[in-house]
Amino acid sequence: MSRAHVPDDEIVPDSERRGLIGVLPRRVRPYASLIRLDRPIGAWLLYWPCAWSVALAEPRGGQWGLLLWLALGAWAMRSAGCIWNDVVDRDLDSKVERTRLRPLASGRVSLGGALALLLAMCLIGLVVLLQLDRTAQIVALGSLAPVAVYPFMKRITWWPQAWLGLVFSWGALVGWPAVTGRIELPAILLYSGSVFWVVGYDTVYALQDTEDDALVGVKSSALKLGRRARLGVGICYFLAVALWAASFHALRPEMLALAALLPVAIHLFWQVAALRQEAPADALAKFRSNRFAGFVMFLACVVVGNA
Repeated sequence: MSRAHVPDDEIVPDSERRGLIGVLPRRVRPYASLIRLDRPIGAWLLYWPCAWSVALAEPRGGQWGLLLWLALGAWAMRSAGCIWNDVVDRDLDSKVERTRLRPLASGRVSLGGALALLLAMCLIGLVVLLQLDRTAQIVALGSLAPVAVYPFMKRITWWPQAWLGLVFSWGALVGWPAVTGRIELPAILLYSGSVFWVVGYDTVYALQDTEDDALVGVKSSALKLGRRARLGVGICYFLAVALWAASFHALRPEMLALAALLPVAIHLFWQVAALRQEAPADALAKFRSNRFAGFVMFLACVVVGNA
């Protein structure tokens, strides 16, 4: 049966009939789903490294305007990334139970419509870019190539999560020069720790799709690690906290800097200890809890930046 003859009830997900997307006009809903308007977790996770870097670089505060611009940029670029990912993966998505109802995979949005929305999101990102310091602009533009390549990595390597870590942590390298006009060691260490954090939480996320990924030939760290996935996540989180501690120490060589990391370290330990890797719903819940982990880390950055 062709997509054109599939009843709407079979290709329209429940998320488009309720909540934020459900109140939108029917013709707009597939485009709202395309940018994951009902699932802002990705925008939060992209935003937090930006906010950490700004909080550490500006000890006196007063950068709320910059934080808001970066929040808009994170939302726009995450939306653009989702669209590009769905464009590249539209055939694969149609074969995976969790993703088969995505707008492009189900045929509810045309390729031309998706690319037009992608252009709109990039234009919003450009407006944000123009608000930044020149060095920050150059660094931000450097992320475009890794972002464009990311959707193909699951076909190339067992560790696409590592590539996502490089991309989703990029804000740590943008926020610092947006305040100071240069990149310094604390920002590099903060970025490096964020890379491991992303690899850890995206491995948790990938636990939902191990069976489908194996069937369609898609690679992931969750598949590669198998039963050792929880251990792998634990090692990534440990390295993240260690590198964040090094970043804090480079800025403030005091015990307070290390003590500020205790709440986020405890939260990440809880994630690993309580993770049930054979339960997709639990993996999704643990993944989503990283929005709180990012907030706690932001508070730590505020404390150390103002110490």
